[in-house]
Amino acid sequence: MSSARQIAYGVLLTVEHGAQSGDALDRALAGLDSREAGLATEIVYGVLRRRAHLHALMARVSSRRPEKMDAHVRIAIEMGAYQMRFLDRVPDHAAVSESVDLVKHAKKNQASALVNAVLRRLPPLPEKWPDEALEFSLPAWLWRRWVSRFGLDMARRLGEASLRPPEPFIRLQAGSELPPDCEPTEVAGCFRVTGSVPEGARRQDIGAQSVVPLLDLQPDQRFLDVCAAPGNKTAQALEMPGLKAIACDSSEARLAAFHAGGAHLVRLDDAQALPFTAVFDRILVDAPCSGTGTLARNPEIRWRLAQTELKKHAERQRRILRNALECLKPGGRLVYSTCSLEREENEDVVRAVAPERVRAERLRLPGRHAGDGFYAAVLT
Repeated sequence: MSSARQIAYGVLLTVEHGAQSGDALDRALAGLDSREAGLATEIVYGVLRRRAHLHALMARVSSRRPEKMDAHVRIAIEMGAYQMRFLDRVPDHAAVSESVDLVKHAKKNQASALVNAVLRRLPPLPEKWPDEALEFSLPAWLWRRWVSRFGLDMARRLGEASLRPPEPFIRLQAGSELPPDCEPTEVAGCFRVTGSVPEGARRQDIGAQSVVPLLDLQPDQRFLDVCAAPGNKTAQALEMPGLKAIACDSSEARLAAFHAGGAHLVRLDDAQALPFTAVFDRILVDAPCSGTGTLARNPEIRWRLAQTELKKHAERQRRILRNALECLKPGGRLVYSTCSLEREENEDVVRAVAPERVRAERLRLPGRHAGDGFYAAVLT
């Protein structure tokens, strides 16, 4: 078996048990040859993005529904099917034989005949999928929400964007030398990478980089980042000279990996009031959310998220925002943001907490704007 396929198989099994695909890939690909790393990455993200397509093909030639299969067996078939139908450079016989080898290596020898039979009988891609949710490999409930909220044309653009690998963007501080294969964007300090990502560059999506400028930071201000880990937005804020920054997060592990130097780190339970008085000139609340604006980058979200979870996210977000507003000094500015496209987590949150304080709102939509989807509201 190729190391790329073994790694992709292991990562997909890890994601099956709750890991984030990006984190799992970063750990698994350390030190791997770039060609093998590229194939492993393509297989992992391709399987996760196209899972509904793969299952529709598998269901046509298997008496056992894909979701009822053992995960080790299902993932091996998904990997083979993805390579056969979406990767031109992989011969079909190689995709079949290595998928069979994967289940044997996982000590699922009795399933090798099933894997072989399903892949050898796999039908071609249809000229047209039977419904639009399936066309974009999305849960039906999410597709219906997007059509209702944004209209059919925009929903289709969102669906198309969710199936494409995200463009790479990096963050450069003012005065830095521009690396090759990089071009400026409308967000100051954000550059689109048109070739290889420069070694050591800080990768950060343009949608994420568009939030901090809304704070209108000034030198020597006091700044509070409430849900700060892993630290990309804190680091961007600290480009302002003399900024006095406190970065908080509820996760001790995430704070341990915090990479924005210059901020005082505080671990806080977001269910409790913040231990600060109203002394901050600027506050960022980049709230935990469903992440539906990041399906291209985090494709496993589409299969994990349940519609009922949006209400739970919103309750937590309202609590975090209320607590943060208590720490904003008179004349100060707070930016509330999420990488969600759902109204319950965005407009409904700020209007439930402090409608009279909302001064501006921004919504970035994949397919209309570059990068991930982001919502941001400015409150004073």
